[in-house]
Amino acid sequence: MPYNEHFPREGRIEVICGGMFSGKTEELIRRIKRARIARQEVVIFKPAIDTRYSDEEVVSHDARTLDSQPLDSVDQILALSAQTDVVGIDEAQFFEEGLVAVCRTLANEGKRVIVAGLDMDFKGQPFGPMPALCAVAEDVTKVHAVCVRCGRFGAVQPPFGGRRQASDARRATNLRTAVSLLLQ
Repeated sequence: MPYNEHFPREGRIEVICGGMFSGKTEELIRRIKRARIARQEVVIFKPAIDTRYSDEEVVSHDARTLDSQPLDSVDQILALSAQTDVVGIDEAQFFEEGLVAVCRTLANEGKRVIVAGLDMDFKGQPFGPMPALCAVAEDVTKVHAVCVRCGRFGAVQPPFGGRRQASDARRATNLRTAVSLLLQ
């Protein structure tokens, strides 16, 4: 049921994009929490392959969390969003290109769709469905990581090749080094 049936909401797509450690998930969580304060029905999805901090939750780097539904494919989103006002999608770059059509369908149904993801890969190339989502969105917010050494904005992703095999300490060191090098 819509929040106010006398003034139905118009659907919209909002994209939060940027580099790693730029606060995309943090901003997604903030917007979702505000929607809940407004008593809107919310559902959040993330790709099943995103198991960085949790299998079931969306987790920001500063440890803020929200329950989410991990999915293998965007095919499930429409059915699982039927009774909601707001749909949140984290790590959208890992979903297939069909995510764009799903988001447009949800918005055309009057839902607010908030999508967060990396806009570029480590080579500075557009990543997954994010460029197309930015093109069709009513609102695009670009957030930036900052260098821990100089404080300047970061522009591209550091390369991580086999990051899943690397230890957490090595990953953290590589990230700090890569971000610093990118800013020099």
